[in-house]
Amino acid sequence: MENNQKKYTVVGTDIEEVKRQNANSGMTYNELKEWFANQAKDKEPHVQTEFGEETDITTFPNKNEKI
Repeated sequence: MENNQKKYTVVGTDIEEVKRQNANSGMTYNELKEWFANQAKDKEPHVQTEFGEETDITTFPNKNEKI
């Protein structure tokens, strides 16, 4: 015997509908973060400053590193 009743949250949200929409919504936050990280790896570690000079961003200290 199948249970055809829809499940709702306390405020009336259809749980199965939310899951269906989430499955069709595209990349997750973590997938997108990984994609950007892979894109950044393929680029050279230089940025153009507003004054036209190039800066090697690999020489900047880590945020946990004392200057």
